[in-house]
Amino acid sequence: EVQLVESGGGLVQPGGSLRLSCAASGFTFSSYWMYWVRQAPGKGLEWVSSINRGGGATDYADSVKGRFTISRDNAKNTVDLQMNSLKVEDTAVYYCVRDRATYPTGWVDGLRGQGTQVTVSS
Repeated sequence: EVQLVESGGGLVQPGGSLRLSCAASGFTFSSYWMYWVRQAPGKGLEWVSSINRGGGATDYADSVKGRFTISRDNAKNTVDLQMNSLKVEDTAVYYCVRDRATYPTGWVDGLRGQGTQVTVSS
């Protein structure tokens, strides 16, 4: 069974840091691009970051560039999102997404985990 399980969310003050992790199972992890997306209260899904199969290429939404870092460990089947200098507007449920194919098609039709809540508040 294909599974993506996110962890690491929580409540943090503005300016703080969190590290999200996504544990993947049931498929050949190293064959897929991975993404992080988020959904703020009352809003749609928003792409946050992408990482290619080997981890050598990454991309970020302008809203998080310079603050967030995506990484993956293909030996451990995990993809992480290090979030620094968090802002109130980063509050959202964060989802790990696997591309639907072994070539990059984007996150929209990908397989999504159950999500982890990140709340940034003083």
